[in-house]
Amino acid sequence: MATLKGVILDRDSLHPHDLDLRPLLDISGIAWRSYANTTPKQTAERIAHANIVLTNKVVLGAAELNAAAPLKYIGILATGTNIVDLELVQQRHITITNCTAYGTASVVQHTWALILSLCTHLQDYTHAAQEKWRVSPFFSALDYPITELGNKTLGIIGYGELGRGVATIGRAFGMQVVSAKIPGWQSSANSEIPRLPLPQFLSTADVVSVHCPLSKETCNLIDAEALTHMKSSALLINCARGGIVNEQALAQALKRGLIAGAGVDVLTQEPPINGNILLDPEIPNLIITPHCAWGSQEARQRLVNQAAEKLCTFVGSEHRQSQ
Repeated sequence: MATLKGVILDRDSLHPHDLDLRPLLDISGIAWRSYANTTPKQTAERIAHANIVLTNKVVLGAAELNAAAPLKYIGILATGTNIVDLELVQQRHITITNCTAYGTASVVQHTWALILSLCTHLQDYTHAAQEKWRVSPFFSALDYPITELGNKTLGIIGYGELGRGVATIGRAFGMQVVSAKIPGWQSSANSEIPRLPLPQFLSTADVVSVHCPLSKETCNLIDAEALTHMKSSALLINCARGGIVNEQALAQALKRGLIAGAGVDVLTQEPPINGNILLDPEIPNLIITPHCAWGSQEARQRLVNQAAEKLCTFVGSEHRQSQ
């Protein structure tokens, strides 16, 4: 079988300094060209002669795909497929794969890091230890409310693998778990937990954690009106996608004390080159992290291994067809 030409468009988006890329790079029968990153203007030229393209976030639209006549395989180094013109890929019979479930443990852990930090005011207490404790008349400083999770209600929006993982930890804290019915969205969730209409769900939950995809049904799902249904003591966590929670509405809800706090790992534009209202340091009880919930070393290595397995299957199929 002739050697296949492979291109990796944005290798450094995986932060590969602590990863083993050999499962991909050592696949027999592929000659690789690997780029740290690729701009939109560079994409068409870099994939023009490729049979195989791996991309994380570099967009492969109609213009780019039409410039790559020999293209046979696209491997997305992520779960979402919205960066690829799927209709054109299907028309051209290009094989496309994505990676799933590699980051579950990492995202679940990050979700709970946000919840626990907010419940204990961890950032505030770190500051208090550095600035106030030495002048306290008592052995401990209790300047901020600490909330126990036991007997509280954990609300999950998107009760798939990630949502179930978050729920498992919630039960270990003694929490009750409910999920949300999303208007216009068919859920495959079973009946192991109550599924409530969104307004009832929001008014019931003490912690709301978002784990659904971004779609026309979920865009701005948590808007200003939705936030008015939440308890003033409730926390909102979004480790899913920017755009599910309306950022302007969330900023106002926190400033007005409509909810007690929020933890957000995703924004509508990433990176936020034009700024973002949620990056205002004056917003109280808000923790922002830079879309890093998925990024444990173990999760990123699982992604590489999974992508390699899928690509090996394709290469093996190509080899059999050529015999």
